[in-house]
Amino acid sequence: MAQIQIKNIRKEFGDFTAVKESSFTIEDGEFFMLLGPSGCGKTTTLRMIAGLELPTSGEIYLDGEEISQLPPSQRDIAFVFQMFALYPHMNVRKNLSYPLVSQGMPRAQVKAKVEEVANILGIQDMLNKPVGGLSGGDRQRVALGRAIVRDPKAFMMDEPLGALDAEFREHMAEELRALHDRMNATTVYVTHDQLEAMQMGDKIVVMNNAVVEQFGTPQEVYDKPATMFVADFIGSPSMNFLPFEGAVSEGATSVTLNGQTLGIPQQRQGASGKLVYGVRPEHIKLSDTGDYRGEVITTEYLGTTQIITLDTPNGELKARVDSAQVATVGEKVGLSFEAPKITLFDEATGAALISELNEKVLAHG
Repeated sequence: MAQIQIKNIRKEFGDFTAVKESSFTIEDGEFFMLLGPSGCGKTTTLRMIAGLELPTSGEIYLDGEEISQLPPSQRDIAFVFQMFALYPHMNVRKNLSYPLVSQGMPRAQVKAKVEEVANILGIQDMLNKPVGGLSGGDRQRVALGRAIVRDPKAFMMDEPLGALDAEFREHMAEELRALHDRMNATTVYVTHDQLEAMQMGDKIVVMNNAVVEQFGTPQEVYDKPATMFVADFIGSPSMNFLPFEGAVSEGATSVTLNGQTLGIPQQRQGASGKLVYGVRPEHIKLSDTGDYRGEVITTEYLGTTQIITLDTPNGELKARVDSAQVATVGEKVGLSFEAPKITLFDEATGAALISELNEKVLAHG
């Protein structure tokens, strides 16, 4: 397999810019997620790596070779589409063997390779079946098999599970990740589903409005978001944002919201003006001694936990607490926040302020 390096790639369609100067590295053998909302530029980025689109500027390296202007046939990259893209007039065996037959591989080798891939994917018993009669999950397995059978340097996957129902999608996500681990493949996978990205990915690029907002491991983008967009897009429920106006100095370990002093990680960057106090729902506790207070609006039971929505002087927030915690609608309760897990943002730019929590992530971002 191979390392993929993206250096300042940009893609324009007339007056519209689909991708703005993006740079990141996909290491050999990584399961790499391109995550973001519809229209953010993730699929265009994937298509540029595969050669289905040529970048307006920038460079793409595959295993050290600059490939940004090469046609797809010369890149040794396999592409798996969301809608399977199988040949309906061929059975499963012929769909799997087609790429090898096109390359002129001897018939005996084709047969052996097809059977090997069918065994990996668990589709040995359907090799002679027409693809039209298969379930969505089985058709996706065939589509994956047609990509795997070529032994490419890297796999590009454009929301390959998007057409499946929720229950089977989760099952196929587990299978796909296990398959990746067995093959030690380099895989680039596009999705708009943050849960899918967190579940499957070794690294994640979060994109928005044609720009890379953050690049890192799932834990980094969750615990140490670089921007308010990332903090809001990753997590369910997403991070709470409590806006306030004030100043925070370098080295500070607290800020004042609505007259109450709240803890924060030690700041490596000072700022003043309109700021935002960001806290994940699971980092909020209901506390009789909490000076910061809120009124319970709703409670949502989730089994082992519950989501409590509260009205506070700085806006609405959600807390994820133990289901045994008693909270009554209309009750005013004290709140405490886990200071080491807090992120401060500049409201105008949406960027996270550098603190001891995130300084390494932001320094390398």
